[in-house]
Amino acid sequence: MSTPAPSQPSAAAPLLDLQALVVAVRRRRRLWSCMALLGLLVGAAVAILMPPPPTAVTTVLVAHQADQPNDPGTLIRTDVGLLHTTRIAGKALQALGSPEKPEDFMRDYGGVGLSNNLLQITVTGAGDAEATARAKALADAFVADHVRRIREAADAEAKTLLDQRDRMQDELAQVNKAIGDSSPQSGPKASANMESLFTRRAELGSRITDFGRRAAEARIGAPRLIAGTQIVDDARAVRHSLPRAAVTNAGVGLVLGLVLGLAVAAVGAVVADRPVLRREIAANLGASVVAELRRTHRRPAGPWQGRRSRAARTRLTTTLARTLRGSAEPVSLLDLGCARTTSVIALDLAAALAEEGPVVIVDGLPGRRLAHHQPKPGDPAVVDGESAANPSRQERRLGVGSVAPGAAWTDLQYLGTRTVLVVRAGHGSAAWLHTVARQLADLGIAVIGVVVIDPDPRDRTDGTLWDGAHTALRGHNEPTARRNGTDRPRPEGPSWARVPDIDQEAR
Repeated sequence: MSTPAPSQPSAAAPLLDLQALVVAVRRRRRLWSCMALLGLLVGAAVAILMPPPPTAVTTVLVAHQADQPNDPGTLIRTDVGLLHTTRIAGKALQALGSPEKPEDFMRDYGGVGLSNNLLQITVTGAGDAEATARAKALADAFVADHVRRIREAADAEAKTLLDQRDRMQDELAQVNKAIGDSSPQSGPKASANMESLFTRRAELGSRITDFGRRAAEARIGAPRLIAGTQIVDDARAVRHSLPRAAVTNAGVGLVLGLVLGLAVAAVGAVVADRPVLRREIAANLGASVVAELRRTHRRPAGPWQGRRSRAARTRLTTTLARTLRGSAEPVSLLDLGCARTTSVIALDLAAALAEEGPVVIVDGLPGRRLAHHQPKPGDPAVVDGESAANPSRQERRLGVGSVAPGAAWTDLQYLGTRTVLVVRAGHGSAAWLHTVARQLADLGIAVIGVVVIDPDPRDRTDGTLWDGAHTALRGHNEPTARRNGTDRPRPEGPSWARVPDIDQEAR
């Protein structure tokens, strides 16, 4: 029978595993849920504690002399800029009889162009009445300023045209005088001079008439622009609904908090690099995942959840007990991030093995959790590591230890030469899982399986390494192979069957 060759990955590992990222973010739902709830509460609190000041709005129709259908809004933006001037603000304050400075008043109002000719003015005040009065005074001041500028522009244009007409009339008078003073001489030269004078007189008369007409048109167009500039929507107070504002702000805060929480959870998951999928945990530890179990909580679970957890624990205990009965070497349970659950598994396993003979639990957990456990009648004995130095041949030992950061690696070999790792999903980083695999290989402790605690219920990845001994950085079964005088590692222990949680089907 030939030994299967080490499997080679068909493709390089992706730079970012989206499935693992989604699972890691979903497992941190408490973080982003709390941030979303915080954003909702902050948004609602802002709407309640910081209500908007009383506001009034008014709309002004502004007529421009250079209005064009294809105007991109340059003229109305100019009007918005003119609205924010101390001259208009001062005129509005003068109409209100307020001693406030125009610079301070300019902070309380704003304008926005609704179209090429519509200007909306928004003003705040201490109350609705004050805001309405301010908006009316500001609109009147803007209209008066706009009308004044139209009239000044029309008067300036008309004056320029009339001045030109007057100069040409003076020149026409000189031409007429030259025609009257000329002597009635005959000859080609005199005839040519008279013809040029008459031509110049006709041209000047035509231009004088044109300048007069243009001056009249300039003055006639101004009233049309003045009549077109008016307040089309009187100043009115804006009604604010506190419930609507609270709901709107709360919704915005909820969305922002949720997005921020998801971003923080995703970045934290990528930076922390904590494996959560079965395939990742198995690949980093170089051992197959043989069972899954929910974490044991301090508070009592509900009847339905407790029944499911007890059924899963019973299946796991049966599988582990079957393996320990066929093993001549001591077996240990090593914890990584779930010491309480590991203690419960050890007590259940010892109780199952106690039917065949005396069982002693060697407590190597930090703080001696099992040693401080209140024993019940019929519970197995619990001793510390010093008492287990000279084991009795008549009793079966079950070691319980920890491979968390800060653990004493040299003490693990006294707990058992074969071990089952009890790992909480998402607790240890990938680097630390590699460290655990290397240290156990150096100590000659064979990892016969991994129990994942608190797995993701939607995890559908496979955690079985059919050639796990070849994929580890240092083969866990390497000492056994050397003792047999071969270079090929030989698997130990019986074949393992998956023990899924009650909510998952066997895969």
